[in-house]
Amino acid sequence: MSKTIKEINEKIKKGAAVVVTAEEMIDIVKASGRKKAAERVDVVTTGTFAPMCSSGVFLNFGHTKPKIKMQKVWLNEIEACAGLAAVDVYLGATQMPWNDPLNEVHPGKFTYGGGHLIEDLVAGKSVRLKAVSYGTDCYPRKEAEASIRLSDINEAVMCNPRNVYQNYNCAVNLSGKTLYTYMGTLKPELGNANYCSAGQLSPLLNDPEYRTIGMGTRIFLGGARGYVVWNGTQHSPCAPRNSKGVPEVPAGTLMVMGDLKEMTQYWVRGASMAGYGATLILGIGIPIPVLDESIAENCGVSDADISCPIVDYSDDYPNATGKVLGSVSYSELKKGSIEIRGKTVPTASLSSYSRALEIANLLKEWITRGEFLIGEPQRPTPGTDSGIKFKSLKTK
Repeated sequence: MSKTIKEINEKIKKGAAVVVTAEEMIDIVKASGRKKAAERVDVVTTGTFAPMCSSGVFLNFGHTKPKIKMQKVWLNEIEACAGLAAVDVYLGATQMPWNDPLNEVHPGKFTYGGGHLIEDLVAGKSVRLKAVSYGTDCYPRKEAEASIRLSDINEAVMCNPRNVYQNYNCAVNLSGKTLYTYMGTLKPELGNANYCSAGQLSPLLNDPEYRTIGMGTRIFLGGARGYVVWNGTQHSPCAPRNSKGVPEVPAGTLMVMGDLKEMTQYWVRGASMAGYGATLILGIGIPIPVLDESIAENCGVSDADISCPIVDYSDDYPNATGKVLGSVSYSELKKGSIEIRGKTVPTASLSSYSRALEIANLLKEWITRGEFLIGEPQRPTPGTDSGIKFKSLKTK
């Protein structure tokens, strides 16, 4: 049997579509098999709520009087990239204030960065804008300062080059000193193991072959409706996969976009990573239309079916050796401890499963009420690796 997205959208409009979360789909596939599951279910909803460093916002401030061609721009002392046009900038989630001590006193606290600023904008807080310019005949003004809120900004578009990683590492530390990483603080001598994935709820783990997710796919983004606009940077779809087709290492990624003015603070949160920097914790959910039995089976993937590599962040990760200490399933990770080299190591997740499930249920409600239709991808996410392959840079 097979369905089309158009047919599923017609059922959604009529209030007749059967929508379940990825968590619910596991039991359905297990109980009735993929054929009956595909016949019964129309849409499976997924979700993730986790730190996503490769995120940011395009801001257009509108013109001042007299006009200024903004050469350098700061928002709450955080510099935005202003090399776009007169009053357009891009603000990255990991950017820090110019006067932050960073890691000069190690480990740095990174109490306020781009992610926090984005959260402040979404929360409706006032931020301080400062811009300077060299002046031109058509843009004569050389300085501008103002206190602004998100509602004052002409346009604010979240555009994230790399989100929703399809699987990721379990990070550990074999060295004798504490490490401060984007995977959190790693205690020495296998003192802990951190991971970051919603596992069985994660969007790309429920569509491992990118059959329904691509440019034009409509998504839940920061509490609003957004879109997939391209494959994400570092997209690596040819990663090794298990017998169920699930990548066993970090693989696919997505570039996503949405209107910042429609988002809510609950789903857009700035975060500080001691000794590493600032980031943005973001909620994303993607509905997967069940077009056939194969997709139904993919959406029945459970934490026991998904494994990730255990990587030493004291040597193998920073030096890109490619070595791993082994693999572990998400069902094992979620038990609270794993065995590594004969040692019991406590585990912790940087990703919130409960919030991911909340997203999946919200998306389920939106679709069931006919408020959210499935976006048909105009360009499928590429299924092969592409792009420049850099050789290792030679260093002295």
